[in-house]
Amino acid sequence: MEFSLRCASVLVPFPFNNKKRNRGLLRAQLSDENDPLLRLAINSASLQPLFMDPYAGCLVPPHTRLNFENSSKHYCIATKFIDDKLLRTVNHMDGLKQVVLFSDGMDTRPYRLNWPSSTIIFDISPERVYQNAIEKLQDVGAKIPRSCLFLHVPLESSNIQEALHMKGFNGNRPSILAIQGLPLMTLASFKEILLTVSGMAMDGCLFLGELPAWLAETKIGTKSSTEKWMDNLFMSNGFKVNMVSYHKAAKSLGKALELGDHKYILFVAEQLRFSDDQMETWKIESQRVEEDRKGEDFE
Repeated sequence: MEFSLRCASVLVPFPFNNKKRNRGLLRAQLSDENDPLLRLAINSASLQPLFMDPYAGCLVPPHTRLNFENSSKHYCIATKFIDDKLLRTVNHMDGLKQVVLFSDGMDTRPYRLNWPSSTIIFDISPERVYQNAIEKLQDVGAKIPRSCLFLHVPLESSNIQEALHMKGFNGNRPSILAIQGLPLMTLASFKEILLTVSGMAMDGCLFLGELPAWLAETKIGTKSSTEKWMDNLFMSNGFKVNMVSYHKAAKSLGKALELGDHKYILFVAEQLRFSDDQMETWKIESQRVEEDRKGEDFE
């Protein structure tokens, strides 16, 4: 099916909010009126065409004009690319399917995508933005597909990996993890996320998404070195990463587009290490084998 990016200006209703951050990722306690995370989430929601995201209209303030030209095209392309990759991957998983979404709190993927049965979707996002979004989505009748489960973990959690485990995430099972719209204030905040993902994802699992290009520029300052910077950062956390051209992504969706300048990095990374859960399982099994061997020697 051809993916169209013909955009229109649409007038739609609704408002939102947000909050602070944990584990050194970001900290802020602000009022709803001047909350930067809320404003970022609303801005992202306003970039989505209604033909692509039928719930975008309920997530922005009244009388917001959605204009999907120019700078929003890269966001539409990235969103569709991530959507398709998520669905293709989970449809090839056997048994329980785990999806982890790092978002701004207004990610509608749990509702608008056709997830296969036995999919558990974990959303990691700012608590206040998420709570406001969930209320608006429920008001317009948004529902999770049958036989699927949707669970939220606050971005402010003191230990995101532990919080996920308490919600049922299992690092001994396949998963796919995606990031788009997550409020990243510093390079250090993304390194925290990458470290967390590295501990969660078992070998062979994918981590994909869209990152602000300034993360790379913070370290090296030149766009030509971005690929090398990405390779070094991701490999140091056990991932082999590939940067994805927005032009190629658009072409794969049936469109050759002039996207103009954009300040984002689209990527897909594969985990090469064992997850923390896999390592723990391996240790327990190794200890059991060693104890059995000692028992046989004693006899």
